[in-house]
Amino acid sequence: MMNLNDLKKGDLINLIDWEMTPADAVKLYLEWGNNWASSNYVIRSKDDVTHYFAVNTWEGPPVIYLIRRNSEEAVELAKIAMPDDIKDRYLKENGNLKGVYPIEGEVKKWLKRKLDTDD
Repeated sequence: MMNLNDLKKGDLINLIDWEMTPADAVKLYLEWGNNWASSNYVIRSKDDVTHYFAVNTWEGPPVIYLIRRNSEEAVELAKIAMPDDIKDRYLKENGNLKGVYPIEGEVKKWLKRKLDTDD
């Protein structure tokens, strides 16, 4: 699995959809026959793919994953640890709920800065 430094070196960074959320990805790729009218994306086959980040809290402290999703599977391509200060604030703001969440706010800003894709 890749890490933050690996992502900086490759072209994969150019494929990331920074606005895609885990919920949107599921809706788009797993329920794609039902949401054509409410989406700017059109999924026609398993060859259509999206790369996006998500925060996973299922197995302990929050961790950022880069996910490649198509209509058949979701593959975790990279695992990125949050700095302790950001992780602590994330937990304080979001609690200890288990789940998969979109990257937002401070986490998103930090990640974009680390990957040199800052807006």
